[in-house]
Order: sequence, then C-alpha cells, then structure tokens
Amino acid sequence: MKVSADGQGVVSHAGVGMLRELAERTGLVTGLSEPLLDSYKGLPVHAPGRVLTDLAVAVADGAINISGIQTLTDRQDVFGPVASMPTTWRVLDRVTEERLPAIRKARAEARSTAWEAGAGPENSAEDAGPLVIDVDATISVAHSEKENAAATWKRTFGFHPLLAFLDRPEISGGEALAGILRPGNAGANTAADHITVIDKALDALPAAVRPGAEAGPGVLVRSDSAGASHAFADHCREMGVEFSFGYFLTQPVQQVVDQIPAQLWQAAINTDSSIREGAWVVDATDHVNIKSWPAGTRLILRKERPHPGAQLSFTDADGHRVTAFITDTDPEAVDHKIQGLELRHRQ
Repeated sequence: MKVSADGQGVVSHAGVGMLRELAERTGLVTGLSEPLLDSYKGLPVHAPGRVLTDLAVAVADGAINISGIQTLTDRQDVFGPVASMPTTWRVLDRVTEERLPAIRKARAEARSTAWEAGAGPENSAEDAGPLVIDVDATISVAHSEKENAAATWKRTFGFHPLLAFLDRPEISGGEALAGILRPGNAGANTAADHITVIDKALDALPAAVRPGAEAGPGVLVRSDSAGASHAFADHCREMGVEFSFGYFLTQPVQQVVDQIPAQLWQAAINTDSSIREGAWVVDATDHVNIKSWPAGTRLILRKERPHPGAQLSFTDADGHRVTAFITDTDPEAVDHKIQGLELRHRQ
C-alpha cells in the first residue's frame, strides 16, 4: 500500500455526503421542515430541515459549535447549497417549544424507516431479548458564561444534561434516543428528569418495538444508582418496561455481605459465559428489606477482587469491591439466571 499527501482531485470531508443522503432518504429533511414552514412568510431559500440535518452532519464531522457548519459551506461543489451560520441561528430560533413534538415525531419516523431498511438492532425480534436503554447524566464543561451554565457537583462549570441511549454493541456509544438540557447544578438523581427523558426515549423508538407492541422485543431501562428512585421504578412499571438500577450500599446491605454464607455466592461470568476469575454474585433479596420497591424486585450483590494497585473504599469488604443493583426481571427469563442478570447490568 502506498500513502501519499500530494494526490490530485482530492476532496476533504467527502464521507459526510452519505450522512446528508441518509437524512434525505429516511424522510428526516422533509419531516423536520414541515413543522417549521409556517414560520416563514414565503418559501425559504434553505429548507429548515436541510439546515438542521446539515448542522447534525457537521457535529458528526467534528464540529463543536454552530460555526462548524462552515466546513460544509466551503464544499458546496460536493454538497450543494449549505446555509450560512447566521441562517442556521435563525432556523434554531424557530424551533419553539410548541414545535418540538412534531420534530420528535419526525425523528421517530425517520428512525423507523432506517430500521425497516436494515439499520435496526439485531435484538429487535421478539425472541432476541429486550432493547436496553441506558439513562445517565453527563457533565459538559463551559469555558465562558453561557445561558444556564452553572457550577457542577464535580467542581467544574457548565451543564449537566440527562441522556438516554439505546445500547447497541455494534455501534460505538449506542444510538441516541433522547436528552434533556439541564443547568450544571441540576441533580444527578432527580426522578422527574429521569421520567421525562425515558418518556421521550420511548417515543423515539419505532412503534413496532415500543412497550405494549404486539410481538415486540420488550424494553429494559438501565441506570446507575442515580436512577434508583421509587418514583422512577414505579413509572417504569407503569410504562411496561423492566428496570435494572445500581443500588446504594447502605449499612443494612453492607452488613449482609458478611452474613451471606460462602456457598451461596456464585462465580460471575464474562460475555462469552466463561467464569470471571475473582468475582462472585448472589441474590440478596431475602436478606434485605426491599418491599417498598415494585413487586418482583430483586437485590443482587457482586464482589470482586480489585486489580493490583486499585484503591479500596470504606464500602469494600474483606478485600473485595462490592457493588449492588436492583432489577424486576425474572431470573428465569435470562441465560445463567442471577449470573446473567449481573452480566447484563454490567455490560
């Protein structure tokens, strides 16, 4: 193979053309334009759906702010007409709260079209297990005073959005479903925010795989301990989705770790079902009072010898790092039962 930097007729960023074409063929450009057209006095020079999808393409190409759309503007011989940065700002200003439901619907319909064409997850069939939606908050640092930027719990400054991604091992990072913008000082374990984002995430799924759909695969919501609130668990039950939440190591749970007989602990497993050396799991449901959680909820503990040099914490027991999670999935519904539930939560 020969690599050269002096080729002729080389076009940079040519690959993003496929993303623009994808937006067109799935109907996303048209779907995003329709709810915004009534805000124009006449026909816009640049279709608002085209502007919004070009902005998304720019982000996929590495843009970190709106000025990144100018990368496409410089390649109009390849991409065709691309809106300027001021035009992009004006289109974003037209996305009002009243128009957001129609925009979310357009995104869901485009996703459904893409999945029907073969871009859906491998486990969207009824017998392939549930779709797993991961809900987690993340910190986005702001380097200057911006609207809603605030101090975060990690002593940084910026924002604290809550995001929901569909777990797809074949796609790095998964498939983005929904998110809500929040100031930096927003709580990590706010039940109302978790409920809002999971409702939006479920609406973003194709109708054929949403909870309650005939022959659907089912849905599992997975979160760290920030999502482990009674209100969120109850809402998941109402929506017909299973949950798997990290669980705080409270004092009663910590005491149980030392009280459970050694013979009840089972070896944890790896993704390929092989034994995970130095790690064990146990169903502690009968040893801790969790009756306030939805019926069928189980508490599962895991302990593992830390890697050499790892720093132990006060919640570790007898040289083992201990973690816990709760789930309302029946162990009989997964391979390897308790071990399978723990693997699913850890993946």
